[in-house]
Amino acid sequence: MTTLPTAVFDTKSYDRESLQRGVSNAEIEWRFMDWRLSAETAASASGARAVCIFVNDRADRPCLEALASLGVKHIALRCAGYNGVDVEAATELGLAVTRVPAYSPYAVAEHAVALLLALNRKIPRASNRVHDLNFSLNGLVGFDLHGKTAGIFGTGKIGRVAAQILRGFGMQVLAFDLFPSHEWAKQHGVEYTDARTLAGQCEVISLHTPLTPETYHIIRRETLELMKPGTILINVSRGALIDTTALIEALKSGRLGGVGLDVYEEEEGVFFEDLSGQILQDDELARLLTFPNVLITAHQAFLTQEALSEIARVTVANLIAFDTGQPFLAGTTLNAQPQPE
Repeated sequence: MTTLPTAVFDTKSYDRESLQRGVSNAEIEWRFMDWRLSAETAASASGARAVCIFVNDRADRPCLEALASLGVKHIALRCAGYNGVDVEAATELGLAVTRVPAYSPYAVAEHAVALLLALNRKIPRASNRVHDLNFSLNGLVGFDLHGKTAGIFGTGKIGRVAAQILRGFGMQVLAFDLFPSHEWAKQHGVEYTDARTLAGQCEVISLHTPLTPETYHIIRRETLELMKPGTILINVSRGALIDTTALIEALKSGRLGGVGLDVYEEEEGVFFEDLSGQILQDDELARLLTFPNVLITAHQAFLTQEALSEIARVTVANLIAFDTGQPFLAGTTLNAQPQPE
């Protein structure tokens, strides 16, 4: 077996460590890049037969054409989301595209609940006060989750885990999904309903659905107006599920009790980067950061040891499978699998 030269874009220390642990250097020759993949940076994949990319890399048609001209045959996403890849163009160009559809639903679901708990009990504000030797409890009143109603928008693997955790708190859980799993819902005491009812009856709403043309800005002015005053909204899925302008208006009016975001619709170029000491150019993100009841983390919900290990395992297995003419792992391919030359 020959060594497979693979260009890995947008890498951080944790990416490099987990990928290198997953395979010997005799199987894959890693070429780690700090920068993102785009049409402008595709040339840096010269000599590679495969590229490994992340959620904010941009593999559009011009980029893919450039990669194909360099002899690249396989685009391996080390994430679940693939809206940054023109899969149709990749297929036309003979490029295989794979992803990691599920790594640790527990990691993402637990982070959603962590955001909820921190918002409800004012943990960031309380921690800042104590570090300033201010031990006052004024303004730190939360509410019991027990007995309240949570809405889960999307009941894939992550949404199901989140629902089960919230049921463990003694919450009633309503769910919406275009493809409901009634057997699971019955087993865990979850009730499916329509989207409008979910928006209007829940004290907590958590988003766990992919970004599609149908779900783009699914949370917008009309949706927000349906919500109960004081509702806490959580999004650890995709940033563009929420219309940020409408969200800011709802926060300014005091309608929302809190917002927890691990994703943001214009996060590219901001999240995963150290911009300390710079001027933030995104006015809407800057405005969100001024609200005391908004908690933002920079797309870290996936970031656990278990998730990184699974991402590396699946990515490496598919890279080697392609190089040796073996089938990709089930459920990971986004198009037909070309044969390596």
